[in-house]
Amino acid sequence: MSASAPPRPREGKRRASRHFAAYLIAPLILIALASLARAQASSLQSDPGAPYTVQVNVDVVVLRATAQDRRNVLVSGLNQDDFQVYEDGALQPIKYFSHEDTPVTVGLVVDNSGSMQPKRNEVTLAALAFARSSNPQDQMFVVNFNEKISFGLPENTPFTDQVAQLEVALSRAAPKGETALYDAVAAALEHMKKGNRDKKVLIVVSDGGDNASKHKLSEIMTSVGQANVIIYTIGIFDDQDADRNPGALKRLAKDTGGEAFLPESLGDVAPICERIARDIRNQYTIAYVPTNRKRDGRYRGIRVKASAPGHGRLSVRTRTGYFATSVLPSKAANAIDNEIHN
Repeated sequence: MSASAPPRPREGKRRASRHFAAYLIAPLILIALASLARAQASSLQSDPGAPYTVQVNVDVVVLRATAQDRRNVLVSGLNQDDFQVYEDGALQPIKYFSHEDTPVTVGLVVDNSGSMQPKRNEVTLAALAFARSSNPQDQMFVVNFNEKISFGLPENTPFTDQVAQLEVALSRAAPKGETALYDAVAAALEHMKKGNRDKKVLIVVSDGGDNASKHKLSEIMTSVGQANVIIYTIGIFDDQDADRNPGALKRLAKDTGGEAFLPESLGDVAPICERIARDIRNQYTIAYVPTNRKRDGRYRGIRVKASAPGHGRLSVRTRTGYFATSVLPSKAANAIDNEIHN
């Protein structure tokens, strides 16, 4: 959505309005920063054993970060001075910081293979618990999968914020067949492009590995990087499941700044979904301009630390790094860079 520029102030009023304009510009910078990061995310250099990395223009790096204490409890109310961002071990000056409950585009990617038959009711209830705990302005959609991929909502309804519609969408597919997990994630990422929320999240619920996909895990990690998506995974396994692959679920989550859950019982799934909703609504947005200005295509590792009075040292989850593109900065990048430094 675009808006026309405000009328240019007269020369005599410029000095008086300078502080007011500075007060208004901060939220606009956040929107521009996030849009820039999406627009400039390009080819991901991925290896099946390498960490998730996304290639972005090095003028601005935008992070979504979750802070937790030693008991894994979410910590809210932190300020910019409580965080330190390191790139390749070098401390980076934070140029923008925010802690707001912003609406997201959320995809529920749910396993409907044959072995899920006895678990479907609990999974549906858990997904609905997530929806009820989410921001009312979130855009949600459902991807049901076995060896085939289907969307739960009607074709003319790409997203919904209605719990009743999600319940129907989750129950449309009968559990049967094999598991095409990677194909389902690929379809969800493609559908994400239709959303207009800045932050994008996938919640993947599966009881095993992948025995039917055309896509490979490395290809999925590439697509995830280009889409700038946070992934949460919930693995529901049977002891006799030969295709179980918790390592893939952990990688999808950890390297994107999400979290992987491996509940011991079905009764734990609904509380996990509610926790994920709280996690999403309590993330911090941090932006910085790297001190290493080289666009050499090299991998840059990111680590974020946090500590606060009463909490001590905190653990922080965010994406683990990026490749510095050799592409020259766009006019938008230069404009934002000027705003940050002025």
